[in-house]
Amino acid sequence: MIREVITYPNPILRKKSRDVEVFDKELHTLLDDMNDTMDKYGGVGLAAIQIGIDLNVLIINIPIDNEGAENDGKQLDENLIEAINPIVTHKDGELVFNEGCLSIPGFHAEVTRAENIIVEYFDRHGEKQTMKANDFLAIAWQHEMEHLSGHVFIEHLSFLKRKKFEKEWKRQLKENSKK
Repeated sequence: MIREVITYPNPILRKKSRDVEVFDKELHTLLDDMNDTMDKYGGVGLAAIQIGIDLNVLIINIPIDNEGAENDGKQLDENLIEAINPIVTHKDGELVFNEGCLSIPGFHAEVTRAENIIVEYFDRHGEKQTMKANDFLAIAWQHEMEHLSGHVFIEHLSFLKRKKFEKEWKRQLKENSKK
């Protein structure tokens, strides 16, 4: 089922998520709904808080890059990462990437993050997993995990860029409410 994605500046996005304690059918439904929602809106990641559920749950599916192939840019089911109660145990390096977010549609900005990370998490069945991630996958992990702690990527902007964003975002919201 496709769920509504909460958009900035909704205060729910500032809420810190709670750890999942029960790995049951309800969790599986949430994960399936998150995947349907992410697919519908064309995202590469989604945190549960973005659909109003304050649980430490996120999904990531990086599109494959096979230039010229028929599956270029597609997200394959077998590449879907479902992460419950994730924790970064290591990070190093630095990478700047032009990020976007389903909760701040149409806005992109350069953000500096760790280039390499190691994440521990549980899968949908409660099995502990460890993943090494680098480059774009590491960025996606860090972006989604920020959501779980009540933060959004625009907090990385300089003071002046943030003020400019806020002014433009308010103008855009006002225009959209008139439609």
